[in-house]
Amino acid sequence: MSSVKTANQILELRWQDSLEDYVTAIAWLPALTGAKTSLVASSAAGEVWLYPDKDPAQRICLQESNSQSVDCLSISGDGQFLAAAGQNGQVKIWRFPSAYPELITTLENAPAWVDRMAWSPTQNLLAFSIGKYVQVWDATTGEIAATLNFESSSALDITWHPDGQRLTVAGYQGVKIWNSQDWEDDPYLLTIPSASLAIAWSPDGKYIASGNLDLTITVLEWDNPHPWVMRGFSGKVRQLAWSKTRSPLLACSSAESIVVWEKHSDVAIGWEGRVLEGHLAAIQSIQFQPDSLSLTSAAADGRICWWQKSEKMAQILEGAPQGFSCLAWHPQGNLLAAGGQNGELLVWTKVMKGQGFSKR
Repeated sequence: MSSVKTANQILELRWQDSLEDYVTAIAWLPALTGAKTSLVASSAAGEVWLYPDKDPAQRICLQESNSQSVDCLSISGDGQFLAAAGQNGQVKIWRFPSAYPELITTLENAPAWVDRMAWSPTQNLLAFSIGKYVQVWDATTGEIAATLNFESSSALDITWHPDGQRLTVAGYQGVKIWNSQDWEDDPYLLTIPSASLAIAWSPDGKYIASGNLDLTITVLEWDNPHPWVMRGFSGKVRQLAWSKTRSPLLACSSAESIVVWEKHSDVAIGWEGRVLEGHLAAIQSIQFQPDSLSLTSAAADGRICWWQKSEKMAQILEGAPQGFSCLAWHPQGNLLAAGGQNGELLVWTKVMKGQGFSKR
């Protein structure tokens, strides 16, 4: 780990482990009995592991490796349910009533490859992709609540509006938004000339951003029929992240570059962007540190960059020589987890510079 002189706080390696293959997804699970928090990780080998914060060495195997990749993990808004899905078409759902998780449901969707899913932040509704369709499973009833046809292509990304009422799906020729109060109603359509690869709502729910195949970003202000379009990227825009601290502030990555966009008060100017350069290979994941303007990026060059106030390099983290694949901040912003392309799993803790204690 190397660092650049800046802030009073740095990230220090807390623990590490190794999975059998490429780490496909990681997510933080709220407190379980006897633990402060837990980390869940999955790999291309098909394994799913739970790491209790109290003692990560006492990891719990939720699913053993089976040579079929688990590609996505999602945790319900209340922290009660964990879902995992991937290559074999199964969606497995665990409940956390106590210290040990309970597998309650396995939804079979073979031969479809389930690689996108998301829980509603306010309801126990899980949306997941099966080709051109998106199904919504209701944890309360244990039944499929809706089957939605995207029609023009496979679902390329899925997310929910912060109010939990609007399900948003990206794909060829645009973004469709369904209202969970009436699944039969026609969805709202945000038209994209090519395909939408990644979508994200701003935390206040006023803006939706779409990273597109034609090297553009589209940003729509809800109830405004005229979106902004940002151009000039060197590659497809696959990662988007909104700041919860300053609104509207949007970060995106394309190839090895990051652009941070901020809406100008002058409507005629629109959005202003600044480029952050520090990676030498394609960026795999970006995320704002909770309750902070600091941005973190992980890339295939084996670097994680921590950008102070989304402007200045604060620290460079290493530990995955073949490249990083994903990262996730703990909701309290004191722990950062990252997965590597060769199975590395690392967790750093935020500490005061020059002092021997963790700020927990």
